Amino acid sequence: MTTRTKTLRALAVATLVALGPVAVSGPAAAAPAVYTPPFSKLALGGHDPVSYFDGGPVKGDARFTTTLDGVQYRFATAANLARFKADPKAFLPQYGGYCAWAVSRGYTAKGDPLTWKIVDGKLYVNFDREVQKRWAADIPANISKADKNWPQVLK
Repeated sequence: MTTRTKTLRALAVATLVALGPVAVSGPAAAAPAVYTPPFSKLALGGHDPVSYFDGGPVKGDARFTTTLDGVQYRFATAANLARFKADPKAFLPQYGGYCAWAVSRGYTAKGDPLTWKIVDGKLYVNFDREVQKRWAADIPANISKADKNWPQVLK
């Protein structure tokens, strides 16, 4: 690394440290309608949404991919892709794949595609197993709260 590069790096770090929160302050950005990891448009961590209804999550194959509202979904088989395309709403996770517990509390948090439950024919994911235990203590009440909160938490 050259002296110039080291100096520029040091200046950049000093600027970030000096400006801190001021550099990133401003109105909070609205959460996207569907949870995807940073720098990705792949929902459910690449798991096949149809597979949850057939026994449990299975990783999708990039050969069987579709995009819905700018978000990619992968499927384990062409048949699952066809089932999804015929009725996407039947397989999409509730609350855009955000943690159902968090939404029931009025905020969003990432959903873990391996921490899931089907309730009344709908897919719900939670942040992790500990959070899922809290959510499962009163699923009907938590779903009711989350349903009421969902439109507001994305604002």
